[in-house]
Order: sequence, then structure tokens, then C-alpha cells
Amino acid sequence: MKDFTFDDLNGKVCVVTGGAGVIGKAIVSALATVGAKVAIVSRGEEKGKQVAEEISRETGGTVIWIKGDVLDKAQLEQAHQSIKEQLGPIDILVNNAGGNSPKATTGVEQMQESDLDDLQSTFYGLEMEGFDNVFDLNFKGTVLPTMVFTRDMLKKKTGVVLNVSSMNAYHPLTKIPAYSAAKASINNFTEWLAVHMAKVGIRVNAVAPGFFITEQNRFLVLDEKTGNYSKRGQKIVDNTPMGKFGEPEDLQGTVLLLLSNLSSFVTGVVIPVDGGFNAYSGV
Repeated sequence: MKDFTFDDLNGKVCVVTGGAGVIGKAIVSALATVGAKVAIVSRGEEKGKQVAEEISRETGGTVIWIKGDVLDKAQLEQAHQSIKEQLGPIDILVNNAGGNSPKATTGVEQMQESDLDDLQSTFYGLEMEGFDNVFDLNFKGTVLPTMVFTRDMLKKKTGVVLNVSSMNAYHPLTKIPAYSAAKASINNFTEWLAVHMAKVGIRVNAVAPGFFITEQNRFLVLDEKTGNYSKRGQKIVDNTPMGKFGEPEDLQGTVLLLLSNLSSFVTGVVIPVDGGFNAYSGV
């Protein structure tokens, strides 16, 4: 019979890419609370070190920051070496780095006849540089860290990869085609990699957060002048059965469950954490 605790995560070495962001910080905090040794891998040194020190102080756990661009394989390999030297071989990888860009966001939700004279705010006005950046950050920014940080798991024939998807993978939101497509690719890659690695002891799953207010989506869901929900933000809340945006801490239980031995026979799944959004038809 299994021990129904997260004690097996105590002492595990975990890498969280993008761990200094809103959702990443909640994941790092949860891992540190149960005794895991966590390396935040991100580009921003000041913020990364600040978050690592804050969580270490609050939880009494071991949290460090390591510089790493998820689109630079050579830099990730250097980060891997630093993590092994400071914490030991890696047991768990959370691919959390990602985000959207205004350059890959349309100005209108649906094209109208009135837009035909000026297509700039429609699909035709998207900048391919922004589209490429969003797709690279979310998809390649998951593939490359997995190539680098799972090598220790191969040697031990045990380990866990957790990808961070999105509700956009199931139901693409208007205005953000690049982000939606990239997150849909995360779901597909999660299933593919789970099959590929199943016989070498590495489990691969994902969580699909519903709607949380983050640095990346704040400009879409909040009115800058009033601080209230924008029309888009209110529409999201209205279509979430629980009637609210999620708190980052709402992800912690599902994340720990998928990373622990309690889910030892679970691989290749994507679990929504969304307040019921995916289940709601709007009627």
C-alpha cells in the first residue's frame, strides 16, 4: 500500500524553468515546502535570486537560481553542470517557461466587414517575429530543457517531467493564435514524450492552468486605468463555473501529485486546473 504523503519528494533535485514568474514561483514554493531541492532556471538574475532567497527564507528549503535561457542549449548545458555541482543529479524537471506577446496578438476578436479596409488589427496584421518568438518560447523552450535536464534521469532510470500547458490548448482563445497553437503543441509533445520514455523509467505529464492573472496576460484581462476586469477578463470569469480567476497556489496540489510516487502509473496525461472552464459549454 502506498504512503499517502509527498515524503518521496523530500531531497529530490528539481529544476523549474521560468521559476521566478507568478505560476513558477508557486510551483517552486510547493516543492521547497515538501523538502525538494529546487533550481530556478531563468534569464533574469535579479528577480531569480530574489525569488530564490524569498522562498528559501519562507520555507526553510534549498532554492537556488541558475542563469539559463530555455532557447540556448549551450547555456542550458552549463546550467545543468552548475546544478549538479551545487545540488546533485536532477530528478524532476518542470517546464514552466512560456508566455505571450502583444506582437502575436490581434486587436479584434473576430473580423468584421468594417475591418476589410484596414487589416492591421486582424490576423493579417500579426508580426511574424512576434509569432515566432511566442512559438519558440513555449514549444522549443520545453523541448530544449528536456533534452538537457533529463539526462541524469536516464542514468538512474527514474524521473519525472512536468510540462505546463494551458486552456488555450483545448479551446483557442480569440486574439492569441500563436500562444494557443504553441500550447496545443505542448499537449501533443507531452503524450509523444511519455510514450518515448516510458520504458526507461521517466514519466511525462502536464498541467493545463485555466485563467490566472500573470505578467503575460495582465494587459488583456485587466483595465489599466481602473484595475477592474477588462471586457475580455469579465468574459473569462463569466465562462468559468467557479466564477473567478485562479490563484497560483491552486496549482500546487495537482503539481505535487503528478511529481510524486502517488502518480507512479500516470504518464502522458494533461490535467486541467481551471475552475471548470474546460467542462463548460457556455450554456
